Amino acid sequence: MEEPPKPRRPVIIGVSAYQLAEHIRDVGAALHARAQVSVVDAHFDEALAEIQRRQESAPCDVVVSAGANAEFLRSHLSIPVVSVRVGGHDVMAAIVRARAISERLAVVLHRDAGDDMAKFAEVFALPIAFRSYESAPDVRNVIDELRRLDTRVVVGAGVVMQAAAAAGMAGVFLYSVDSVRLALEDAIALANAKAVERSRYSLLNSVLYHLGDGVVALDAAGRLIAANPAAEKLVGSPLIPSTGKTLSLPFPALRPGRALSDGEHDSGAVEEIDGRTVIIDRAPLYEGNVRVGAVLTLRQPTRVERAFNRLRTHRYTHSQTARYKLEDIVGASPAMAATITRCRVAAERSDATVLITGPTGVGKELLAQGLHNASRRRRHPFLAVNCGALPETLLETELFGYEEGAFTGARRNGKAGLFEAANEGTVFLDEVAEMPSLLQTRLLRVLQEREVTRVGGTDTLQVNVRIVAATHRDLWERVREGAFRKDLFYRLSVLRVQVPPLRERPEDRDSLATALVSAAMRRVQLADLLDTVLPAALVVARQHAWPGNVRELENFAERVAMACLEAGAAVPARQLAALLDRDPDHYDSLAAMPEPPDTTLSGMTIANVKEILKECGGNRTQAAKRLGIGRSTLWRLLKN
Repeated sequence: MEEPPKPRRPVIIGVSAYQLAEHIRDVGAALHARAQVSVVDAHFDEALAEIQRRQESAPCDVVVSAGANAEFLRSHLSIPVVSVRVGGHDVMAAIVRARAISERLAVVLHRDAGDDMAKFAEVFALPIAFRSYESAPDVRNVIDELRRLDTRVVVGAGVVMQAAAAAGMAGVFLYSVDSVRLALEDAIALANAKAVERSRYSLLNSVLYHLGDGVVALDAAGRLIAANPAAEKLVGSPLIPSTGKTLSLPFPALRPGRALSDGEHDSGAVEEIDGRTVIIDRAPLYEGNVRVGAVLTLRQPTRVERAFNRLRTHRYTHSQTARYKLEDIVGASPAMAATITRCRVAAERSDATVLITGPTGVGKELLAQGLHNASRRRRHPFLAVNCGALPETLLETELFGYEEGAFTGARRNGKAGLFEAANEGTVFLDEVAEMPSLLQTRLLRVLQEREVTRVGGTDTLQVNVRIVAATHRDLWERVREGAFRKDLFYRLSVLRVQVPPLRERPEDRDSLATALVSAAMRRVQLADLLDTVLPAALVVARQHAWPGNVRELENFAERVAMACLEAGAAVPARQLAALLDRDPDHYDSLAAMPEPPDTTLSGMTIANVKEILKECGGNRTQAAKRLGIGRSTLWRLLKN
């Protein structure tokens, strides 16, 4: 693993044409491990030109200088300038050295006349003159005055010492090594702080650069101070060249509004920028308690709509899913196999509305779930509603949702309807023939315009759902009766799937009866009775018309298991037949039910085990599964 790069040492330039330069070199050498310190032996314009020349090839973090030289550089450079400051100890030490030369001395300081030091000298009766200067030309005037006063020694900075020497006076250098060290320490701390700030600024810029949303920052005057590429893309023209300019004229939509004037947040404003629709959030920017600008966040409507769609479907995603696949549906009969194939083709090759018809209990919702799971929408919600089970008003709110305050007891913030919640997924409308006429009109609009309006609302919401409808009725007959809209009928029945009743599918009947009875017996821990119970149940199943289809067969399987549990033994076929829902229009009376010649599993296999084994291509595992028995049981039957 590579080590992270070491942080760059701060680059510091010391500036002085006098003795201060030597102090900076000496202290800078001692601080070499922490900073790169170099010296420019010049002052004022000459020093400024040299610093600018060096900056062209290498960065400079901080400049260190003193007195008028520091003041001049600070006013002409964009980088920080640290002044070497004179402490009381420096002045006292310099005065001591000066008195060793002459009692007639003066102290000349930049801008600071040393009032405290003057009072100190007065108290201790020290004959010291204190003077100050603003710039280099002032120094000569001060020195001329002191010479006329017969001053022999002058304490001050390098420029003062030079002027004093030219006037024939002795000079004592004011700055100590300790003062220079403090100034360089301040410069290093300032450079390190600037490096941290640059790093944070770079990180922030990187985040802004990669944001999908546009971000525009304005100062207190409404001038652009920052913008990311996403903002430029949304606006449709460059923004960065406009930095420092007010954007309200070329881009009035980017005005800060009340976020800047009153500090108010403004979210979700829809603006037009050069023909583009943009959603803008405006918020004030503060430094401490002072409002210093505003930030604008720009988003495409499509991104907001996608986020809204994800939000409104979130609570349904995990709780409302399609559990069954087409592979889970028993399709041993040619008719059911063709039905499953039709559903698979409709799922994989089309996104059109599907109408599933067939008698009650044939598994229309299972086919709808399987169709959903075989389609491209399988990762999105599958939501189902029984149109005949709810009152009209309740069904309306369930399908289309409602706004807050739409009716007494309406949920705060409203509620998304099934069409909203199932966005990108599938809505299954069971018993669609029972839908009230008013809701048929609203459903037609969903199918035609792909949009819904909540109850109590005015805004339309775009939805992308596939609708699968089901009914056990003759829907065309309902149209002729005037109970169902003709135009809705055509919209719903783009693709049709007819599910045949169980009585027309003997192969499925045997497979389903075997599977359902076996599962029911195992749930009550009576699997050891299957060898006797299952053939008897199959005899009963084959002589029944099953008007309730698979749902009735499921009920029968549960009753068989309960009857055996109550008896504590296998129940014969005649008693099992009594468990059926009797309907003289569909099958013979209980007295006509013949007892099977052999109610043992071995007796049953004489009639159909070999046939089922042949249908399974000799695969004993599949044949045993079809018969609802174990492989060892099947092996014993074949052996006998």
